[in-house]
Amino acid sequence: MESVSMERYLASSAWIDVDHPLVKARADALAHGSTGIEDTVRRCFEFVRDEIRHSWDYKQNPVTCRASDVLAHGTGYCYAKSHLLAALLRANGIPAGLCYQRLAVGTEGPPFCLHGLNAVWLPEHGWYRIDARGNKQGVDARFSPPVERLAFPILAREERDLPEIWAEPLDVIVAALTGHATVADVAANLPDIELLPSR
Repeated sequence: MESVSMERYLASSAWIDVDHPLVKARADALAHGSTGIEDTVRRCFEFVRDEIRHSWDYKQNPVTCRASDVLAHGTGYCYAKSHLLAALLRANGIPAGLCYQRLAVGTEGPPFCLHGLNAVWLPEHGWYRIDARGNKQGVDARFSPPVERLAFPILAREERDLPEIWAEPLDVIVAALTGHATVADVAANLPDIELLPSR
């Protein structure tokens, strides 16, 4: 692992506020007694997946974006939950980034929207994607390296696994979460991107 190239995946920032006291305290608590990196990742992942409510599943306000706010309020859209998971992992010295899928909003599109998840660097496996959006009927995301167990498969031609691993959330994500007052407003204005034509 190149230390220079990984620095941005360990950094604290406005939305992934690793240095916030609430984030640091929770990260320390989750890592306490851990048997190693993968055990710590699993604990952080399962905490965000199971203990932080998905805003739309529970119709729970407020709309959160910053990792510490997601933790304080116990709720967030998939994007916000990925910000918290990245912060908890980084606070434990584990490189973590943000990933996105483009999915149909319903069972098939249009419309389409982005879905937020994470990638974490595991010494034994390299970059490994995890999806802490929260399980429900038909969704069974897990931490089971080296096999990825994400929340949603790619089904339609217009859907996509975006290959990039971002250190910071996309501007369109931040705009959706900070520009709308309620969970219902976000649901009516879910972020999407235009795909380049396939060759």
